[in-house]
Amino acid sequence: MNLMSAKYATDSRFRLTDIQAKEIAATFGTPQYVIAEAHLRERIRLYIDSFKEAYPNSQVAFASKANSTLAVLAIAAQEGCIIDVASEGELRAALLAGIPANRCHLHGNNKQPEELAFAFEAGVSEIVVDNFGEIELISELARTDEPASQIVSEALGVEMPAKKKIRCPNLVLRLAPGVDPHTHQKISTGQDDTKFGFNVSDGSAEKAVQRCLELSLPVIGYHCHVGSQLLDPEAQRSGGETLGQFAKDMKAKHGFEAKVINVGGGLGVKYTDADNPMPIPEYCRLIVEAILDGLKGSGIEPLLVQEPGRSLVAESGVTLYSVGVVKTVPTGNGSTRTYVIVDGGLSDNPRPVMYGSKYTVERVAQPDGVIQADIVAKSKMTVSGKHCETDKLFEDVLLPNDTDAGDLIQVLCTGAYNSTMASNYNRYRRPGTVLIRTDGSYVPVQRPETWDEMFAREIVPPGLKV
Repeated sequence: MNLMSAKYATDSRFRLTDIQAKEIAATFGTPQYVIAEAHLRERIRLYIDSFKEAYPNSQVAFASKANSTLAVLAIAAQEGCIIDVASEGELRAALLAGIPANRCHLHGNNKQPEELAFAFEAGVSEIVVDNFGEIELISELARTDEPASQIVSEALGVEMPAKKKIRCPNLVLRLAPGVDPHTHQKISTGQDDTKFGFNVSDGSAEKAVQRCLELSLPVIGYHCHVGSQLLDPEAQRSGGETLGQFAKDMKAKHGFEAKVINVGGGLGVKYTDADNPMPIPEYCRLIVEAILDGLKGSGIEPLLVQEPGRSLVAESGVTLYSVGVVKTVPTGNGSTRTYVIVDGGLSDNPRPVMYGSKYTVERVAQPDGVIQADIVAKSKMTVSGKHCETDKLFEDVLLPNDTDAGDLIQVLCTGAYNSTMASNYNRYRRPGTVLIRTDGSYVPVQRPETWDEMFAREIVPPGLKV
């Protein structure tokens, strides 16, 4: 059956109105990330409700790597999400957002001793285990008589306050199910040739289960994540069915009954008009069916978990830019290209360079006093940034022919992997984030970076200054 035979034409992406764009630009400046709170809450509720409709004993974890702005984490937690963190920094972000550690799951394929010790001491509810070395390290942390704070002290070389030793968090084994998804190779993670997890096909996954049982560690289930921005659910379905079958096999061979099966995230979003992601309710139904097919006859009734990130927050955000320069240049054979150069670029959105990512770009507002026609002729233009690179952000996008300096343009679907991937390349300051509250008011939830903040961690040794 071709699960993607239907076309899903609904456009659920958030957009700024002309008035909102002008007000935000005037008050907070550009470039500016913008998140719509009501849209984000609605998206999270749809995902949670759809998953529970398909399988009542289910849980949604927000993959905070997509957007770890504290306000976004707080909203996700308020709506009932567990928070999936992939580093100590992301865990600290969740804690600063007021989220208890016992509502956090720690990921990572190379967790350091101090990182694990911090997670123990903070009290995370679950660690997703990636490799055999990590199993041994967790075992050592779990059986040591020293409090975790002592381990942190030794690892970091700093004095930490002593605390009582706490229990080992529950463990979920990350498996590589041998699924090669149809997406960009840099965001494919479930195939055999991957740095993530225990490979099922070569027996590593089974050995990991056996080792955890030998060490009496609190292993409770399995996890996989096959890739990101997947518009066809077959890869996730295959990964889920593989986890179900593996759980069934481990119960039969070793008597271990999985209490949790986590199929990660990966559902794609509508970056461009050509992208037609499957509706969330249908996606959840198909994923649950695949897992249950793998479990059939086992008697196992686990908690099912998904970890969406992009599919929760991407469509709730836009990036607002101001146009600085418009120039038309020859490209040969009598052809030309028009560059629309904005006040951002590679440092606030590296994805086009990294992945060849495409976005929908729209002009939202022109300067006051400019008469806007009801019907405006459009041409293909290339939106570029101001960095010392080719820095073609968005090639061949349709913009009005009269686009000019001072206009505002918005890039849709930038709520995920823009703020979190921003850099200081060319010494540009990272943008701030404005949250549009449910009452329509604007509130900054992340300030634009200051010059002092940019240079605060740098030191010029004596004798180097001219």
